[in-house]
Amino acid sequence: MRAIILAAGRGSRMQAATADRPKGLVEVAGVALLDRQIAALRAAGAEDIGVVTGYRGEMMATRSLTRFHNPRWAETNMVASLTAATDWLRSGPCLVSYSDIFYRPEAPLALARAEADMAITYDPHWLGLWQRRFADPLSDAETFRLAADGSLTDIGAKPHSLAEVEGQYMGLLRFTPLGWEAVEAVLAGLDPARRDRLDMTSLLRLLLAAGQRIAALAAPWPWGEVDSETDRALYESMPVEFGLG
Repeated sequence: MRAIILAAGRGSRMQAATADRPKGLVEVAGVALLDRQIAALRAAGAEDIGVVTGYRGEMMATRSLTRFHNPRWAETNMVASLTAATDWLRSGPCLVSYSDIFYRPEAPLALARAEADMAITYDPHWLGLWQRRFADPLSDAETFRLAADGSLTDIGAKPHSLAEVEGQYMGLLRFTPLGWEAVEAVLAGLDPARRDRLDMTSLLRLLLAAGQRIAALAAPWPWGEVDSETDRALYESMPVEFGLG
């Protein structure tokens, strides 16, 4: 099994913490986020791990990873970075992980076992974490709705009530070659400027609109997204609760 970590961006909201390093190399409780992801992915059975670099990409050279590079990282979004690893995505199933999250091995393992061409993990108990991270949880949440069979029906819009949020997407997903073929078909229908600025949840919305089925798997606690210094302080204040010990 292969896995791809998207680590091209700087993460400007981390301010000084990313002045000299990519966001994925920011340490939480003494360990870089990238190293936490590598450990979880390998524990889940990922034998080959690739990383898409961009900002300060040379800093990834010390790790035994297959490196892909997005030279236009500063002017493009996450989907453009993922396309740098197209050869892998066309050749076999691939897990895809954001570089600013941490999770247990059971999350990528569930994706690896999913019988679906496209699958994502989500947190059904997201509200408790969001209440700790934000004064208003809906200010940063996105819509997330599921069908009776556990497949995704809506993601990525601005919610107006908690009823529109059945969970929160974690930034961890999987494509088979057939799934990636569907992604390439969607991307081919967009003009270059829109492709450049496309984020992952917007891509998932486009795939749903095109009639693609996306399996959604509830992931085990703990996990976390590190989007600010406030986030990092929260996790480091309770390392045991967040599995960072």
